Amino acid sequence: MKLTFTFFALLFSLLAFTQDDYTLYQTGSELDTVTTPTFGLVLMGGATESDNAMRWFLQRASGGDVVVIRTSGSDGYNDYLYSQLGIEVNSVTTIVFDNAAAASNEEVTEILENAEAIWLAGGNQWTYYDFWNESPVEDILVSHIENGGVIGGTSAGMAVLGGIDYVAQFASVTSDEALNNPYSTNITLEDDFVTPPFMDGVITDTHYDNPDRRGRHVAFLAHAMAAFQVYPKGIASEEYTAVCINDEGLARVFGEYPEYEDYAYFIRLRCETPNEPEVAVGDLPLTWNLGGNALKVYKVPGTLEGDFAFNLSDWVTGTGGEWQNWSVQDGDLTIQENAETPGCPVGVFELAEGKGQLGLYPNPASQRVIASTEEQGPFQIFTSVGKMVMEGKLESGENEVDVAELKSGVYFFKSAGRSEVLIIQ
Repeated sequence: MKLTFTFFALLFSLLAFTQDDYTLYQTGSELDTVTTPTFGLVLMGGATESDNAMRWFLQRASGGDVVVIRTSGSDGYNDYLYSQLGIEVNSVTTIVFDNAAAASNEEVTEILENAEAIWLAGGNQWTYYDFWNESPVEDILVSHIENGGVIGGTSAGMAVLGGIDYVAQFASVTSDEALNNPYSTNITLEDDFVTPPFMDGVITDTHYDNPDRRGRHVAFLAHAMAAFQVYPKGIASEEYTAVCINDEGLARVFGEYPEYEDYAYFIRLRCETPNEPEVAVGDLPLTWNLGGNALKVYKVPGTLEGDFAFNLSDWVTGTGGEWQNWSVQDGDLTIQENAETPGCPVGVFELAEGKGQLGLYPNPASQRVIASTEEQGPFQIFTSVGKMVMEGKLESGENEVDVAELKSGVYFFKSAGRSEVLIIQ
């Protein structure tokens, strides 16, 4: 009798949260709480979540309410986010959208509007774009980001969080198909969905190692360059790898390297011109060679603590990774390892005219770091969330800076109109 009662109680609870257009799964407090979140963006490769990356995500919610949105599946994230990671939040609610009508439902939009953190689960990115584009849900996601909320996604969720999205409207495309026809009907790109900070012109891709998707990602960039008249960039995560981007554009990479080969990839055009593909037309194999130096790619290993990073504010500065050259000749992708660092940094940390260069070594550091500059001036060291932890003055030449009191982690060292990533071990 007890088992029968429990079954019907559970069934009633499920039905109480099921509507014609959507289903809700709620864990934790039923009362909304208001906290002040810190912006962050998590891009996850699509297999099992990186626990430390998800802790980073939850910490930025500041104890508030977490909402998971998806178009298939059920409540698989609720207990994981609410109680299994050791980060306190007020509630976790999963909304499963059955159709586009749910995106205009008042209950759905109210729950999303009250969220401090929003997570886009894996699934089918075409239904995400089809259900949410130009809907109240998209408006809420834009407002959420503008107000400093944290957002992230895995697999299909990551796919729609770039500036240009591969929405896979008809079918998923393979690297071989895309390289041999960069205008295949299966390459469906859209640029009118949510664009988080630092994602302008960025195309993401996931499950990068299974199967190998590097070739198709290059084809996406070639297609987007012509279709949207932009200089595109790419961010990719392997299956068990996550990229966590803070409000200053520092992208830390989480995974289980060196136990596993977990990497993220940051892809940009070469500095020199011309930089457009030699051949990128329908029904012909892609050629984007330019002397074997068409694309510059920074490959970063993901560690448990996110020790290594890439700076999306300049798309040049990184720690712990290696530069590669990627090129395509007649549909065949070639990768050259140990390539030179690009010589054309751009962005808010670009060297100001008349300012001297800033160099840091050793980097990573533990007790001291040598800061080399061409002219004297103040310096500051900031944490990855923007808190200043040290300041001082540099003289022209080499300066020894004592960093022994800094905890292990990723920092910004700012001086002379530049910002360099500093890793403390």
